Amino acid sequence: MNHQGTRRIETERLVLRQFSIDDAEAMYLGWAGDPEVTRFMSWPTHESPEDSQAIIEKWQNDAILLSDYNWCITLKETGEPIGSIGAVRVDEAAEYVHVGYCIGRKYWNQGLTSEALSAVIRFFFERVGVNRIESLHAVENPASGKVMQKCGMTKEGVLREYNVSNYGRCDAAVYSILRREWQGTAR
Repeated sequence: MNHQGTRRIETERLVLRQFSIDDAEAMYLGWAGDPEVTRFMSWPTHESPEDSQAIIEKWQNDAILLSDYNWCITLKETGEPIGSIGAVRVDEAAEYVHVGYCIGRKYWNQGLTSEALSAVIRFFFERVGVNRIESLHAVENPASGKVMQKCGMTKEGVLREYNVSNYGRCDAAVYSILRREWQGTAR
């Protein structure tokens, strides 16, 4: 794999970029501090902008590792931070990344998460050279699965009581896409 670290990615409506400390309040108010948004997340809902600042500081410190990927999803037109997407796990031997994402409720059902995930999939296949990209969602959150399907990912199955989210233990639906599959459908 040819690790690059978090690099700026532009799409039609979005810019994915590294987080800055200045994003902490927007992160807290827009998604990380909203219990409805974080209901199915495996990380706790942020209780203050300081919680958001702490995770951003960690990501900034980890950014020196080229195998670390955490993007702030921003609207291209305004620069407003609206969510996050990144590699939760990187496996060198198997050449895969596990991607996670979260976007503010105000931006649900507009295709923005799919646009961000699609761009990250392209980045990992074209620039990093991974063989497999996977993600999962709580089965109680089928909207997340629709994002994965829209990006060409295939549902592999359900792992029973696999994850713990903010509402408790849950089953997780696992999706993936392989480089050869993506190359056959890439535009």
